[in-house]
Amino acid sequence: MSNVYQIVTERILGCMDRGVVPWRKGWHARSPRNMVSGREYRGVNVLLLQAAPYQSEWWLTFKQARDLGGTVRRGEHGCPVVYFKSHDDENAAEREQDRRRFVARYFTVFSVEQCEGICAPPSVAPAPFDPIAACEQIVSGYRNPPTIYHGGNVACYVPSRDAIHIPSHAAFAAPTEYYSTLFHEIVHSSGAAHRLARKGVVDGARFASHTYSAEELVAEIGAAFLCAEGGIAPATLENSAAYVDHWSRALRSNPRWLVEASGQAAKSADFVLGRASSSNEQTPQQAA
Repeated sequence: MSNVYQIVTERILGCMDRGVVPWRKGWHARSPRNMVSGREYRGVNVLLLQAAPYQSEWWLTFKQARDLGGTVRRGEHGCPVVYFKSHDDENAAEREQDRRRFVARYFTVFSVEQCEGICAPPSVAPAPFDPIAACEQIVSGYRNPPTIYHGGNVACYVPSRDAIHIPSHAAFAAPTEYYSTLFHEIVHSSGAAHRLARKGVVDGARFASHTYSAEELVAEIGAAFLCAEGGIAPATLENSAAYVDHWSRALRSNPRWLVEASGQAAKSADFVLGRASSSNEQTPQQAA
């Protein structure tokens, strides 16, 4: 059997490579649960399932789908769910607590959205979304924008398809969190090859590399600029725990990095707002 920890790690790294950080969210995704037992999944399984591009919280195995009279659509790929199975180690000491070990195992589940012939339980009706006019003007004024898809449990920009994916309005606790998250992805999109051609976007840098972290810092600062234009307080900066440690160390070793990122962010915000760059000054790196 394949190493379970490797499977889980590769799954999460695959999400990061697509620009999805499973634990970084400004929205409230419903806890994933098994459709037959009704039990909520725990631990790393929450990250694995919520990182999948499905809005429903209901999951089930291939056999459970068949038992319910439905089937998984052909070509669909499931998600691993990890569990621990007890195992007696005959080579250990005779004491019971030394003999018993727990070995990681996994099985595959599918979202009910990947199935046919199965009706999921109704979800609670979401509260109505109250759009913020100034923020809507920023979004609608972005000339030749990427396509924006609503739904699922992830927020990311996909350069290869010039597309932004973001959860539905109802998934956010407040409109400010929705627009703050959307502005973050919009700033990422401004770095596409046919726009500002920013290295962190064009090169497809891996998550946690210096280049990717620099791009994330640009997107966070740029989102704060757009939030200010829209008259709201940015929420994304407070949700960036995945990058704080790297940013802290990098800023201490290279104080110019923040200035450079701020300059790129301002340029991106100006681009989205359809106006000339607010500054023609060179960055410290360009002037050196």
